[in-house]
Amino acid sequence: MRKIVIMIVDSQPFFRAGVRQALSQQSTLDILDILECEPGDDGREAITQITASSPDVVLVDVGYPALRGLELGKKIVRFFPATKVVMLSSNPDEDDEELFEVIKTGAVAYLRSKNCTPADLIEILKKASRGEYPINDAMNTRPKVAWRVLRQFQDIAAMGKTVEEITAPLTPKEIQILTHVAEGNSNKRIANILGISEQTIKNHVSAILRKLNANDRAHAVFLAIRNGWISTQPGATANGKGEQVLAKPLPLGRQR
Repeated sequence: MRKIVIMIVDSQPFFRAGVRQALSQQSTLDILDILECEPGDDGREAITQITASSPDVVLVDVGYPALRGLELGKKIVRFFPATKVVMLSSNPDEDDEELFEVIKTGAVAYLRSKNCTPADLIEILKKASRGEYPINDAMNTRPKVAWRVLRQFQDIAAMGKTVEEITAPLTPKEIQILTHVAEGNSNKRIANILGISEQTIKNHVSAILRKLNANDRAHAVFLAIRNGWISTQPGATANGKGEQVLAKPLPLGRQR
């Protein structure tokens, strides 16, 4: 069984060593391969090492309160779509603004070190490596953040490519699935809602990303909202026929 490759990126050796030790003490060496990385100037060293090592998950410190880690997180998400980013913050308080900024990086998870045990971290890393989107859990109790993300997509809906520039049109089933994606549902959750296999959902999502030439799920949602294929009205979702019906809003997700 292949080990999950985890890279800890931080400018402080003490922090990197501490996280490594915490993970090691949980008897995870049989499933985790833990690497440490100094980010370097503007994250250049981190980019170089990620290129060489191709880690499954990169753990990046947000850098509270300066939030310097956010830009590095964005670069990793942009240039290494197969590598999942988990952001760890030392912020002692719940902060909607910080969570919103983390969401914009495309990170799959957001953890506050104050409330995060080694066991919690390991579970998040496992979920991230499986392509899940644990950050949705952080937003389930933060509806204001979820709506702010949706509003941001609405605000930029008139920008970018036209429909004619999309590589291929989406089928009604793909539009239905993308609507559920926009609500923050995981592949497993969508499969349960529609009564089909999770692998089928994964295949549909892959087809959607390919057709739209989208970098990730959030990018695909943006393109669909901008071109009017899915509703931007709060509480709208798709039924089995692809028609819009009322439903409880959920946060956006970026899980492939």
